[in-house]
Amino acid sequence: MNYVSTRGGAPPTGFADVLLAGLAPDGGLYIPETWPSFSAEEIIGLRHAPYAEAAAQVLAKFTGDAFSLEDLRHMTAEAYASFAHPAVAPLVQLDTGLWLLELHHGPTLAFKDVAMQILSRLYDAVLKRSGRTLTIVCATSGDTGGAAVEAFRGARHARIVALFPEGRISEVQRRFMTTPTDANVRAVAVAGDFDACQAIVKSLFADTAFRSDVDLSGVNSINWARIAAQAVYYVTSAAALGAPQIAPRFVVPTGNFGDAFAAYVAHAMGLPMHQVVVATNSNDILARALATGRYGRGAVHATQSPAMDIQVASNFERLYFEAARRDGLETARAFRAFAAEGAIDLPPQTHSFMTDLFTGESVSEGETSRTLIATLNETGARIDPHTAVGIAAAHRVHDAAVAPTVVLSTAHPAKFPEAVAAATGEAPSNNAKSRGLFNKPERIDRLPADADAVKTYIRRFAKGS
Repeated sequence: MNYVSTRGGAPPTGFADVLLAGLAPDGGLYIPETWPSFSAEEIIGLRHAPYAEAAAQVLAKFTGDAFSLEDLRHMTAEAYASFAHPAVAPLVQLDTGLWLLELHHGPTLAFKDVAMQILSRLYDAVLKRSGRTLTIVCATSGDTGGAAVEAFRGARHARIVALFPEGRISEVQRRFMTTPTDANVRAVAVAGDFDACQAIVKSLFADTAFRSDVDLSGVNSINWARIAAQAVYYVTSAAALGAPQIAPRFVVPTGNFGDAFAAYVAHAMGLPMHQVVVATNSNDILARALATGRYGRGAVHATQSPAMDIQVASNFERLYFEAARRDGLETARAFRAFAAEGAIDLPPQTHSFMTDLFTGESVSEGETSRTLIATLNETGARIDPHTAVGIAAAHRVHDAAVAPTVVLSTAHPAKFPEAVAAATGEAPSNNAKSRGLFNKPERIDRLPADADAVKTYIRRFAKGS
C-alpha cells in the first residue's frame, strides 16, 4: 500500500512514513495510490463484530506490511478499552429512520478520541523501531488538541505542542489541553483564530530546515491515519443498519472536512451511501462551495459550535484531488491560487463529481439553539451545539422512506455547558471527566499569531530548554 501527494510532487511512500510525516513534502496531503476495497461479504461480516475488531480490519486495508492484523488487533483493543461505552460508537434512535451515532464516549468526550487513541499507538510502534523522538504540533479549534494531548501525554518517543485560538474555545475544551502536567506536553494560546493556527502549522511543515531540526510531525486531520481511523465508524454504523443492502444518509457536522472526507473514504472502499450531508454553522465555506461551485474564504465568526469556526477546510483538497481525476498538477494549481486569492471556482466536472455524493447545509445560531431545546423536549436527548447543527440539517433532508439518516454526534454536551444552558435553561449533567478538570491548575503559554515566534518556541521545547 503506497501513498501519493494531492499535489503530485512527492514520490509514492509507505504507510509508516506517511504516518510520521503528516504533510507531504510538496505541501500536499497524502492519499492512497489506489483505493482498497471491502466486499459485500466483508461488510456483512462486521455487522456484529466488536468495534476494535472492525477497526483492525479496516485499518489493515491501509497499513500494508507496516503492521500485521494481529498487531492492529492488539492496538485497537487497547485503544478502545478506555471508552466509556462498550460499543465505542453506539447508534441511538431519535425517530423513525433517524439515528445518532454517538462518538463522544472517549477520554476527552469528543469524536477526535476515536482516531487519536489508535494514532498514538501506531506512532509508538513505528518510533520504537526507529529510535526517533518526534515533535508533534497540532492546531486545534477545540477538540483535536485535547484528544491529542490525552493520547500522547507521557509518551517516550514524542513531545506535543497544541496551538489553540485564545478565547475561541470552551473552557472545558481548553482545560483538557492545559491541565496535564506531563513534561512532553505544551499548550499554546495563539492571538488569532483557528485558521491562523492552521496556517502557522502548514508554514512549519513548509520550512524544510525547521522540519528536520525538530523532527516535526502532525496529528491534525492532514495526517492520513486520522482519516483512515475515522472511516471505521461509517462502516460499523452502516453495517448495523443493514449495509450493503441498505445505503444510509450520513449527516456530518464539520469544519475542516476531515470527518466528512472519512465518509468518502468508506464509500470509495465499497460502502453504499445514499448521501453525505455536510452540516456547517455560519462559517459555511463548505456548504457554499457545494451549493455554488465557488470555494471562497470568508471572515471567521465565533459561534456556540466553536470546533466548526473554520473558513479554510484542509481536507477539501483531498476531495478536490479525487474530483479532478487525481490530477496533482491541477490540484496544486488550484490550492496555490486559493492560498493567494482566498477563492477558487470549481471546474464544472469537479463540482459535479463532488455533488454526486455530497450536499451542504448551513445552520444559523438561532436554529442551533432551537434544535438544542427541541431535541431535549421531543426525544429526551441532551446534545451539544455541534450535534445540534447536524440534527437541524438532518431535519431538512431526512426521509425515512428513502434512506435511514445517521447524524454524527461529535461531542458530549458537558464540553459546552454554557451553550447548552443558554439554549435549554439547564446545564448538562456533570460528567466526571470534565468536572475533574476544574480542580487542576492550568499551564498555558501565549504567543502571537506569528510563525517565527512559534518556531522559536518549539525549537526551545524540542531542545529541552
